[in-house]
Amino acid sequence: MECLKSKLSTFKNVKHNYSYRQWRSLFLGLQEREPCHPIEANTCVSLIKQCITLFSLKSVHASMLRTHLLDHNIFFLTNLVAQYASLGCVANAYSLFSYWVCSASSTDVFLWNVMVRGLVDNANYNLSLQLYDQMLRQQSFFPDNFTFPFVLKACASLGDLELGVKVHGHVVQFGCDSDVFVGNSLITMYGKCGCVGASRKVFDKMPERNVVSWSAMIGAYAQNGCYEDGLRLFWQMLDERVIPNRVAILNAMACVHKENEAPHICRVTVDYGLSFDQSVQNAAMGMFARCGRIDVARRYFDGILDKDLVSWSSMIEAYAQCDLPLEALELFKEMKLKSITTDSVTLLSVIRACSNLSSFLQARTIHSIITRGYRQTNMAVDTALVDLYVKCGSLRYSRRVFDRMHERNIISWGTMISGYGMHGHGREALQLFDQMKASFKPDHIAFVSVLSACSHGGLISEGWACFNSMVSDFAVTPRPEHYACMVDLLGRAGKLDEACDFIGKMPIKPDAGVWGALLGACRIHLNVELAEMAAKSLFELDPANPGRYVLLSNIYSLSGKRKEADRIRTLMKESGVKKISGYTIIEIKNKVYTFVSGDRSHPQTDLIYLELEKLMGRIRRAGYTLDVNCVLHDVEEETKEKMLYAHSEKLAIVFGLLNLGPETTIRIMKNLRVCGDCHTATKYISKVTEREIVVRDAHRFHHFKDGRCSCGDYW
Repeated sequence: MECLKSKLSTFKNVKHNYSYRQWRSLFLGLQEREPCHPIEANTCVSLIKQCITLFSLKSVHASMLRTHLLDHNIFFLTNLVAQYASLGCVANAYSLFSYWVCSASSTDVFLWNVMVRGLVDNANYNLSLQLYDQMLRQQSFFPDNFTFPFVLKACASLGDLELGVKVHGHVVQFGCDSDVFVGNSLITMYGKCGCVGASRKVFDKMPERNVVSWSAMIGAYAQNGCYEDGLRLFWQMLDERVIPNRVAILNAMACVHKENEAPHICRVTVDYGLSFDQSVQNAAMGMFARCGRIDVARRYFDGILDKDLVSWSSMIEAYAQCDLPLEALELFKEMKLKSITTDSVTLLSVIRACSNLSSFLQARTIHSIITRGYRQTNMAVDTALVDLYVKCGSLRYSRRVFDRMHERNIISWGTMISGYGMHGHGREALQLFDQMKASFKPDHIAFVSVLSACSHGGLISEGWACFNSMVSDFAVTPRPEHYACMVDLLGRAGKLDEACDFIGKMPIKPDAGVWGALLGACRIHLNVELAEMAAKSLFELDPANPGRYVLLSNIYSLSGKRKEADRIRTLMKESGVKKISGYTIIEIKNKVYTFVSGDRSHPQTDLIYLELEKLMGRIRRAGYTLDVNCVLHDVEEETKEKMLYAHSEKLAIVFGLLNLGPETTIRIMKNLRVCGDCHTATKYISKVTEREIVVRDAHRFHHFKDGRCSCGDYW
């Protein structure tokens, strides 16, 4: 026995460097006694657990087979299954498990639990649930309180609420409903499946709670947007003298969305000695960023001496959340200079920042960094790149990334379909939707994408066909956003009465999206009566949205009803709602320039206005006439003309003409809807300058070339 202990000690030092003969000698020594002595059995199990590579574990396994130690020894086999699973080799673990179950005369729940856990830990959720179903059919044993946490985790990861409820019934049936660990798993499962009310019922009925119970419940509230309830429960936990752990603090921070709440959480981290915990500091960055205090978030970041990847990712994401894309990209460059290896989470934050910027050059740079330095195939990153190119105005590059993806999910397909819709290519969106249906069942998001594409493209019959097929062919219940798409589709086409009838027959109460779509259609077709009806509902549902007031005021102004327009502006001021200022951005040589209407702050101002005057003369000779109706102020005609000349879109385009090469596409982004006069002017500019101009506004993309726009003037 001393000899065996000595060999074990040597094994712990060199681990997987044993030769086959050394393994055989060791196991023959273990086999000298029959049956195996408890100390010898523990020695053998220790050898299994010491294997940190698949090669060393297979060597142990082979030696056990040759020395017959595995014969009818479920204890050794269970440890082998567990170790294979822990090393990520689920196939070997499951093969060993299946062979034993098929050949052995008896088995026990512990072996099944180990296999279920191994499958769940390796994200084989469907197989773990199949194994659980097979386990229920066993006659010799039943699931226990160690089985259910892993089965419930599988249900939560798949978002399978129906099966989760069924498993909850089994929990009660087998008397495990009073177990605190099972209760915690139920709370988490219901929270991830969107049933926070069911989570709270489980929490309230628990005869015993630990800090994990409180943390799970707070996390369920955070995941489902019930932030005030989550914070209230957190303070209740402290009142009941439950000491919070790291996860409880992190979940509480996720519930903070108001600036005055953040310092209180920070004091708790100090009181319980967690203020220097790096994961807490990283979460604090996101918390303060959400509350609009990016300066405090940056102080937290700068205060971390040994920043890890999560720290950098958290700060980049904080900048992206606060719509500070340039700062996010600058921090990413700094991170690369420090040779810190990026992961998919960091890249997704960087891509999100780049999407907010709508910079095609930055998109190409980020894509090249990913291609060169991140060799792992990641579906989420590839899908984000598809979306990035869509938002940067390049469907060609977007489709190229999409076509090169090794695997796609329904989100990937939906992103590409939505991209075609945003760029006015409704037919292409429908074709891609039909291709998707061969591989995936469309979900509610995919239907929003294709219905929106039909709306932008004026494809009424196709839109109706898609909408009707939701329930009849795919059992997808229409949501408010689907109804809003249909109202927008009908309204844009001038079928306002049909749109009103559609709203009246809706089985659910119309929301702000539905009424907003109708109000937008009323602007296109100048229907004041319907606009007033839609606006009345919007002022009740969405009183803080300035766009509703501005849209109704514009409809009144365009209809010649100045008094009514002034009344809406007065109502807007009295309600404390401020109009969003319009601006246009353009990127040139990796630098972003912002223009506002009448802007004279740019160093090239004199040159810009001189070139603008020449350009306006050229397009007037080509047939362009000013649309003074786009200026809704009660001013003289001459003043209206000057105001239209100096719109931010025109200034940005002229700046691009002056500073970009003759073959370069001019890309600009307007934060609001592009005005009608600028839309017409840009068509003529693209014709007389022979330049392609891509304009992204708040709703869609416009590709101007040879005097035409991709939207077909249907916007």
